[in-house]
Amino acid sequence: MVAREREQLVERHSVYRVLIVDDHAGFRRCARQLLTSEGFAVVGEAGDGEEAVRMAGVSTANLVLVDVQLPDTDGFALTARLLAADPDRPIVLVSSRDRSDYGGLIDESGARGFLSKDELSGDSLRELLG
Repeated sequence: MVAREREQLVERHSVYRVLIVDDHAGFRRCARQLLTSEGFAVVGEAGDGEEAVRMAGVSTANLVLVDVQLPDTDGFALTARLLAADPDRPIVLVSSRDRSDYGGLIDESGARGFLSKDELSGDSLRELLG
């Protein structure tokens, strides 16, 4: 089986197909490696909000990780846009900052939850998603 065919097979049968939205390519690469090794299928990456909206519209992602600080928008506004297009697709906000730095914005955003980037793992995501 060719590597791409194997990747497509994993994507079709993975419970979680993830779109990673973060302006730092290094974080996207690390998150992809971590989540893939823990049974998630990463089906796309976006470096800003506009790219994320485009990718979410065409990808098979059923989970979106959204960085709170993006170059063209913030994760809260992006979450609202993504949920308006697909209210059933869970969104998890991530940041290098602590949850307390955002006050009530996380709870008001409609996101399924928040993880600091250093807490990101397959188990922590599964726990948030129930």
